[in-house]
Amino acid sequence: MRASKIDDQFSVTGQITPEQIPEISAAGFRAIVCARPDREEGGQPSFNAVAREAEKHGLQIVHVPVSGVLGSEQITRFRQAMEQLPRPVLGYCRSGARAGNLYATLQN
Repeated sequence: MRASKIDDQFSVTGQITPEQIPEISAAGFRAIVCARPDREEGGQPSFNAVAREAEKHGLQIVHVPVSGVLGSEQITRFRQAMEQLPRPVLGYCRSGARAGNLYATLQN
């Protein structure tokens, strides 16, 4: 996994797998936000599979799927999650772009 640090609170990466959760935990992340809808691409691990493993390692995880244009419902859900999640947070989607776009909404 290769995470790009946006700031001390949030980093982004592409799709993660349940097998990468120990590495994510060891890197110091305390929470994960998934911005990728399930079944977007063949072979993609489901959110639930990633979430089960994350919870085993003490990480909090939230699903805010974004498909197409970022909507007000996703922005609201993300903002609410970020108010409650411990930091630092790792956001992921296919490339990391949607997770980064969600985080950028906190600046508005």
